[in-house]
Amino acid sequence: MDDKRRTKVSKYLSKHLRHDPAGLGLTLGPGGWVAVDDLLQACAKRNFALTAEELREVVGRSDKQRFAFDESGAMIRANQGHSVEVDLQLTPTAPPEELFHGTGAGSVDSILATGLERRSRHHVHLSPDEETARRVGMRHGQPVVLTVAAGAMARAGHEFFVSANGVWLVDSVPPEYVQR
Repeated sequence: MDDKRRTKVSKYLSKHLRHDPAGLGLTLGPGGWVAVDDLLQACAKRNFALTAEELREVVGRSDKQRFAFDESGAMIRANQGHSVEVDLQLTPTAPPEELFHGTGAGSVDSILATGLERRSRHHVHLSPDEETARRVGMRHGQPVVLTVAAGAMARAGHEFFVSANGVWLVDSVPPEYVQR
């Protein structure tokens, strides 16, 4: 499969496994899982032909690891980034002292003043390293990497989770924990 097709499939899966499963006639189960066979059948019904082999390639070759199969390979889910109600069944986890958030330069002043909010998503997404955060920030224009005092937040009672692909999740980040 070429890069263009892989990107198209990834975006389609993101839309339907993170934001609009009902648009494919799917319901996310506990943990956000859906049967691979149901997903493939739903795609075919909507004239988006997708083979099991293509699905495995998109999941396996994604540098961001947005999706995961369960141990049996019969179920698939988006690892995080949902705007629909879903319990990803993540366990609270102690974060490192610092995590990072990539954003565009135009958002920095607002974030420093008000903090990070999840908005339409379930959580604020934080990166474990500056380079990953920089790549995320590039999607929003001139990238800026902000440092989040995650250890201090955790000690103050904020719960952190880590998704299967290493993205750290938290409900919000108050401005006193964010530094440029």
